[in-house]
Formats: sequence, C-alpha cells, structure tokens
Amino acid sequence: MTLPDGRRKRAVACSFCRKRKIKCDQEAPCGNCRRSGHENCAYENNQPLSQTQLDESQTTIPESIPMSQDSTPLGRTPSVSEWTFPYPSGSPVTPSTGTGVCTNLMTCHNAELMALRAKTGQLEYRNRTLEERIRQLEGQLSEQTPAPIQGLSLDLEMIMGGILDIPRERDSPSQCKGIICCVVDNARFFGQSHWAVNGILLISDIFETIEAHLRESPSSPLSPWSGLERCKFLARIIKARRISSMSSLPTPGLPPKEVADKLVDCYLRTTEAIYRILHVPTFLRDYEALWVSDTTANTAFLAQVKLVLAIGATTYDKNFSLRTSAVQWIHESQVWSLEPKLKSQLNIQSLQTNLILLLARERVGVDGASIWISMGALIRQAICMGLHRDPVPLPQNTVLVVEMHRRLWNTVLELALQSSLTSEGPPLISFWDYNTRPPRNFNDDQLLADDPVPSPVDTFTQTSIARALRKTFPQRHIVVKFLNDLASPGTYKETLWFDEELRVAYRDISQTLKACSSSSTQSSPSQFEMQVVDFLMHRYLSALHVPYFGPALHERACNFSRTAVVESSLKIWRAVHSYSDAASDCGDLQQLAICSSGFYRTVTIHAALQIAMELRAQLQNEEGLSPITLRPDLLAVLDEVKDWCLKIHEAGETNVKGYLLMSLVAAQIDGLRRGLGKDEIAKLLIQTVEKVGEKCLPILEDMAAAQDQGTDQVSCEGMEEELDFLSEFKFDSQGNVDVMSWMYDEINTGSPSVW
Repeated sequence: MTLPDGRRKRAVACSFCRKRKIKCDQEAPCGNCRRSGHENCAYENNQPLSQTQLDESQTTIPESIPMSQDSTPLGRTPSVSEWTFPYPSGSPVTPSTGTGVCTNLMTCHNAELMALRAKTGQLEYRNRTLEERIRQLEGQLSEQTPAPIQGLSLDLEMIMGGILDIPRERDSPSQCKGIICCVVDNARFFGQSHWAVNGILLISDIFETIEAHLRESPSSPLSPWSGLERCKFLARIIKARRISSMSSLPTPGLPPKEVADKLVDCYLRTTEAIYRILHVPTFLRDYEALWVSDTTANTAFLAQVKLVLAIGATTYDKNFSLRTSAVQWIHESQVWSLEPKLKSQLNIQSLQTNLILLLARERVGVDGASIWISMGALIRQAICMGLHRDPVPLPQNTVLVVEMHRRLWNTVLELALQSSLTSEGPPLISFWDYNTRPPRNFNDDQLLADDPVPSPVDTFTQTSIARALRKTFPQRHIVVKFLNDLASPGTYKETLWFDEELRVAYRDISQTLKACSSSSTQSSPSQFEMQVVDFLMHRYLSALHVPYFGPALHERACNFSRTAVVESSLKIWRAVHSYSDAASDCGDLQQLAICSSGFYRTVTIHAALQIAMELRAQLQNEEGLSPITLRPDLLAVLDEVKDWCLKIHEAGETNVKGYLLMSLVAAQIDGLRRGLGKDEIAKLLIQTVEKVGEKCLPILEDMAAAQDQGTDQVSCEGMEEELDFLSEFKFDSQGNVDVMSWMYDEINTGSPSVW
C-alpha cells in the first residue's frame, strides 16, 4: 500500500517476526511465536484508535504540549518528567508496550488496522509539511535586519577600536525592541551587566559629533586633545613609579604601630563587617604578637596582615596617602601566593589570605580586570577543601571550625556573585553545587566558649549583615544568571517577575535590619553597614532593568524599567554623595567610593551616567511649546559628579576618562537646555575637552612631583613616551584622528571600570 507522500506502508509484524524477517500472520500471539514457544509476542507502535479519535487528532493540537518557553523562568526548557502527552478521551490505550498491546490488537480487524495506518501516514505527512513551512518562515525572519536603537550609533567598530559583533534580540511586539544582549570585540566578550553594553554605548553620538566637527574644521584635529594627551603621558609615569621597586616576598617592615592600628581598624569596620573572612579575636592576638621584639614573624601571616593594611588604607584618609605602600604590600603577597607549595596552601589561613588578596587587588586597582578569572580558582580551592559541604555531620569539629567553615563559604558565594555582576560573566557556581548552610548568629568571642548558643534573629551580631545578604542570595543569583547566561536576554515578562522577587527580598532584609536597630540590645548596624546593603540591593535592581533602559528612553513599552533605573541610580548616588566637604562628615562608604577602585566607584559613575541619560532623553524628546521642567534632584547630580570626579583624581587616580565622560554629557545637556544648534553644541563639546585637560593636568603634575624619583628620569621617559603616543590613535583615510578608539581603549584591554 502507498501512503499519500509516496512512501510504501510498512507491513505489520510482531517484533519476533520482524527481527527474523519472516512473514507474520498478525495474530495475537502469531503462529510463529506459538510454534517457537516465544511468550512475548509484541507489536511495536500499533495501538488501535477509533475513526472518530483519528479525525480529532488531525484537526486539534493538544494544549498540554509545551509550545513556548516564555512561561518558564530563564527560558528553561521543561524536563521530560514535566511533559504531558495527550491521548484521546475514553481510549483504553496506555503508552506502554508488551502483552497489553497484543491484547488490544485482538479487538481490531485487519481492515481497521490498515485504515489506522493510512490515517497515521496522512498525519505524519501533514506534520512534515508544517515543519517545513516553519523552517521557511524562520529563515525569512532571520534575514530581516532589526530596527536600530534610536540614539545609539551602530558604527561601533570605529568607537570601540576593534571588530565588534552586537547581537540584538527582539521581544514581543508590545515590548521594547533592539535589546543589546552583548558586545564582542577581537579579544573580549561583554555581557549585559557590563557598563559598556548598556551605558557607554548610549553616548557614542557625542564622540561622533566631535569627530565630525573636527573633520570639517580647518584647525588641527589633535589640538583639543593635547591636554588629555599630556595627562595620559603623566599617568603612565606615575603608575610606573608606584611599582618600580617591588620586593619579591613580604618583608618584616611594617608602618608605625599607631598607623598600622588605624589601618586594621579601617579594615575591620568596613570590609570585615560585610564579608566575614577572619576570626577577629584570633587575628588581633597574632597581630599584637608581631610587635613583640623577640617574635619571629610568620611569612604567611605577615602577608595576610599587609593585605589587611592595604585595604584599610583606602579609608584611612581622604587623599589615599598610602597608595604606593598599599600597591607594594599587594605585590609582595602576590609573589608569596605564587610560590610552589600547593599542598600547604590548602588550609583556612591560605583561603583567608586569598580572599583578602582578591578584595585588595580590586580596591587598590592592582590587576583588577582579572578578578572574575581569579575567583574561579578561589572557588575551586574552597571546594577542594570541602567548604561546599556542610560540616555538621563531622562530630569532631568544634563550633569555631564549623562557623568559620560556613562564614568562608558564604563569603566565597558573595564575592563570586559580585565579580560575575561586575565582569559580565555567568555565575561560577549553582545551587546544586553545595549544601553548606548560612553562618549562625554568633559574635566572634562566642565561638571561643564551650557549647555556645546563637543569638536571636533580631539581635545584631558581627554576622548579621552576612546572614541578611545570604537570604537575598537566590534572588540576586538568578538576576545575574538572567543577565549574563548564554540564553540572555530573556523576556520582559521574566524581568518584571525577577524584579518583584528581588524587591520582596529587599523588603525582608530591610525589616530584619530595622528590627536589629530598634532592639533593646547595645549592638546595632552601623551607618556604613546599612548604606552598603542598600547600595548592593539597588545595584542589582538597576542591573536587572538596564538592558531595557536605552530603548525605554524612546519607547513607552518599557517605561517601568526606565523609572526603576533612574530611581535606583539616584539612591546609589545619594548613598555615596550625601556628605559635606568637611573631612569629619565623610563616611566610610563615601571614602571607599572616592579612594578605592573597582565595584563601588564603577557602580557610582554608572549611576550618575544613567541619570544624565534620563535628563538628555527628556530634552531630546520634548514635544510641547513650553520649556520642559527637569527634576532638580536629577540636575544636581550633573554638577556634583564633576566635583566628585576631581576628588578621585586628588586621591591619586590617574585616569581622567571618567571626568571627561561626565563633563561631556553635562555640556551636551546644557546645550540642549539653552536651545543651541548642532554646530554650537559641537563647539561646546570641544571646549569641554580642552577644559578637562586644563583642569586635570595640574593635579597630575603635582602627583608626579610628589613622587621620590629624579627629574632626569622623567625627562628621558617623557621623550620616549611622546614619540610613541601618536601610535595609539587610529586615523581614517582622510588623515583625521579617531578619538573614540582612544576613549575606549580600556575596554579592549579588559578593564572593568570606566577609569
């Protein structure tokens, strides 16, 4: 018999006869099975259906088959156990094989069986036709070019200084289109949580305006950038001097004890209060022993102490006067950690030192671009030590060992998630990789007692902040995975769902900490601890909505994301900038954002940039006849951020690109508010570039003059640097400089910060 698609119908035979390629009489059991004594005479895929049921199966598509992944978080495909396969109602057939099928076949005549095969062939033919049509439509859709994002230049190869691939994803027609899911250049992948993907790229039109005006101007195209050229030259000299004389191993030399004590206190009240790494009483005991004259310093502990001092130096004073010493201490500890002694490094002290080293590198800006890469090795070290397994089943462990075990693993999770968010990489660990419980509510001195009892939940202890953040870890983890996973970006529906979950977790953690503050006990969260928790949670809220922020500036479909980003950014900025110029009023978080590198500074500058983008979009999209009224609290950020950037340079930062960036955006907004034309705004932007060079150059000159190097070496290095400087610029066919490739060269080198 021939099927509608031209194929021959396969003859009906039991599995025994088909295997031996002999004719089957289609009985149940068949004659061949009876004669050979074969008991399991089964017919494969021959389950009888009535004619009415066959007609229904050709015209309806069961709703129980999953047709879309939109309903599953993170675009997850349902597992096999979640699938439901429909069978016509009233059918006695079950999806099994064996003797039950033979029994069913006994109720059918051969003619009815042949009709069943014919109908099945027709259904398969129709399915193949439908699949072919779907493939054709998918091919046509893939050939269509997505609509460009308004306000975002697509000529990013010129801006980024490399060959780029910018995948865009369309959502449903009622949602934002043109979402940028990643940016790929010659040597680096940038996920959605990276500032370059959803922040810097939105202002590419500013540099295009400058370049276009310079091409048309008869003056030299390099003249506006000469001041910045000199700034970059001085920055290289300053950074080279800071690492010019590094020791190979940690030396016994420490700063004076009164200075060291203050540095240790700075570390304990800031970093250790959030990320529990050390058992403070034990550390202070060994630290005090270093100052005993007849005590020989242990190299491993000395390296740990110097890293603590390096982190403490970031909040020691407002000018980061110990920056050079901090860099040297970090380099000494790095050399020690690279010594070939793997087995001896698999211990608690070594893991503590590596965690502090990771934080010190980011805070001081020593090789901060590879923090996420180094975090992968640190996770594996913790797993090799068994920290991913809860220690309770081991009866020989003391309470101190158990709680330090849990605290360190909790810190590993927190830093892994934070590095993933900062470095746009997927999270390096999942919930199925560990079963270690959160640390219990103990103060450090309680762990030295026999059989201590944890404090109540509403009692604030030295682990309360770490415990509170751990409660929000699942929600924050799924946000980072949603942003940086291979399947990103997801749908806007999922974004709103994750937003709700994250806000619920944020509300719970706020209530917990408020209860600790209002309790009758003497201990309560410090202002720094409350600000950091607020800072972190708003960072994750902002990161969740930032992919939709750019399109939402020109579309209404994702207006909620626009509002969420602006409000979270404003709260982040206020947490960092809510202080006066008096040194006594400058809090630890504000000091950390000014003097340290990495997470806190990058998040702050990104928040200010998003606020500026909101103001610019309001001016560009103005439709009424009357002047638009801008929010005063948002406008105030534009003036505050420039002064804040100058404070960063006064604290020793050499990269002026952050100050340049915010100055250009503020100048463009000022031009739009004054109603200037395109050429006038271009001139204003060029004047801003010149003023930035004039403002930053004296700061860097004073910084270079304060270093302990001779002027002869400076002059010699200067001649060599100036000869090579023009090689950094890229020129087009007309001989004009591509200033944007210089602006974004740090992206190509992998720096996680605009600085």
